[in-house]
Amino acid sequence: MLGLSKGAAKKIGKKVKRCQLLIAKDAGIQFTEEPTEFLVVCNAGLSTGLEQERLLKEVLLHVGQVQAILMPPGKSYCYLRLASNGAAATVYNAMNGICPLGQDGAVLLLAFCCGFPCCLINPWNAPMPEGLILVRDFVDKQLEQELLSAVDFGVTLEDISEQKVTNALKNRKVKHYGYEFLYGTNNVDKTKPLLDHKIPSACDGLWEKLRASHPNLCWHVPDQMTVNQYEPGQGIPAHVDTHSAFEDPILSLSLGSDIVMEFKHAASGRQAFVDLPARSLLIMSGESRYIWTHGITPRKLDTILVPDGSGLTIRKRQRRISLTFRKLRLSERCDCAFSDCCDSKKRTTFAHQADLLETHAALVEAENVHRVYNQIAKHFSDTRHSPWPRVEAFLQTLNVGDVLLDVGCGNGKYLGSNSSAFMLGCDRSDGLLQVCADRGFNVLQCDCLALPVRDGSADACISIAVLHHLATKARRRRAISEMIRVLRTGGRALIYVWAKNQEENAKKSSYLRQNKQNNKPKPVENPEQQTVASSIAAVECVAGMPECTLPVHTNRTPFQHQDLLVPWKLRTESNEEAEKQTFLRFYHVFEKNELEQVCLDSGDNNVQIVESFYDQGNWCVVMEKM
Repeated sequence: MLGLSKGAAKKIGKKVKRCQLLIAKDAGIQFTEEPTEFLVVCNAGLSTGLEQERLLKEVLLHVGQVQAILMPPGKSYCYLRLASNGAAATVYNAMNGICPLGQDGAVLLLAFCCGFPCCLINPWNAPMPEGLILVRDFVDKQLEQELLSAVDFGVTLEDISEQKVTNALKNRKVKHYGYEFLYGTNNVDKTKPLLDHKIPSACDGLWEKLRASHPNLCWHVPDQMTVNQYEPGQGIPAHVDTHSAFEDPILSLSLGSDIVMEFKHAASGRQAFVDLPARSLLIMSGESRYIWTHGITPRKLDTILVPDGSGLTIRKRQRRISLTFRKLRLSERCDCAFSDCCDSKKRTTFAHQADLLETHAALVEAENVHRVYNQIAKHFSDTRHSPWPRVEAFLQTLNVGDVLLDVGCGNGKYLGSNSSAFMLGCDRSDGLLQVCADRGFNVLQCDCLALPVRDGSADACISIAVLHHLATKARRRRAISEMIRVLRTGGRALIYVWAKNQEENAKKSSYLRQNKQNNKPKPVENPEQQTVASSIAAVECVAGMPECTLPVHTNRTPFQHQDLLVPWKLRTESNEEAEKQTFLRFYHVFEKNELEQVCLDSGDNNVQIVESFYDQGNWCVVMEKM
């Protein structure tokens, strides 16, 4: 390590050794002390914010060529391949423990390895997505200028800032023709054509040329065009245009300058980089249109292949204008073969699943709620010991001698909150009721859909984190109706249910904050990317019915669905087998205002909402019987 003192070199060496142990275990690669053409950057990668272009720019200060840079998603390390062992040694000596490209200015730690992991594929060497066609020089320079003049980038060009998403889109300019493309849904409103903004006639000659050059594709004359102007440093998030909205194919014409577009396969995560020259036409058809996301990373430099394909270099970005052409689908149904990613097929699937839930709701609750809570009762109780302050405050309003019914009392953590009132708890779980009995609480076993309590006999009810376990709206209404029935006139009930939105008022719930990844600062959310995401979730059958499946939620992450299965991992110190056991609980997470509406629908005009609020990832309602 040239340029470092013996003491500094020794200190860096120890840090590298620690990193090597972790990376070898994580990636399965073999390190070596002897120079090879392969280098590992041990402490910087995509998860630390290292940019490929910055790393390449730094390396090229010391050698003439870089063969490959591989940056595994979500990792704090990455890989370099140089032209020779000697070139790699030059980079190692010049940068190890010296180059400050690590997180918060930390110096990079480098080490030689015997080769890349076999699972990593250089996106530049990856084959083009199936159905993706790049037509170079589709238009000449004269037509390019005619098209640029036709779309008029003067005062008529809409600035994204006027569309209330300035920060997210970095003021990229956009203009729509035919129909407005709606960022956030990747769709259009077919009822609102832009009658004064039809696709310019300068584009008319493109369609015959396209039909003649690619007669094998199913062509439709586009009726929607989006014009984007990208300045250096601007981009567009990875996305797939909504299946049911547009026909196949989708066309993108690049004008003004070159750009690198990145494609990613939704299911496998495979990547491919495609360099789009100015005046080229990109045809996204078949698989590339339906299941590969495409996007442009916002940056001022692009990493590209050198002309002979022997290595990588850097190219400065310049202003680029893209013309994206789409044909609206006449029907609302897509007939593609990619059901896992298709919105119209998902709608059909969700409707079928909803019908199955409606038919088999009692069985779903018996298997994926009641049976589960019996099995996890002790562990569940051990994690539920701190009463929520606003529930406690409600209970403190009870007067001497008032009767409270805790519907779904669990381990009874609220039954000792007010000693001046008579508190009665009820639950379905044998195990949780035994915990209550051991604590000396008054409890009985019953279902919340049929409370064995006389009409008008309770001064107050609480139902904390119970209703979201009921599988249908009708059953949720029935449970609330039962609480209203047992309340006296003027009696009040407090209900808590899990909210689908776990970031109300721009503040993450405690549920999300328990995941350390959620506590790291993130770039500004982009409305364009809302429909992209990892929408493909694992699914499991419920209640032992293979035909009825629900998505399995990933704990401590935002909810993507309303009806879902939430894992509970049973851990005990003495039983290694139980430690690995996972139980799936049914949940219906509530949208904003949904709980209030269910309460009002359940009251037969004899209930009013006194208060509704959001509390730590829950929608909450206080209602009063009139």
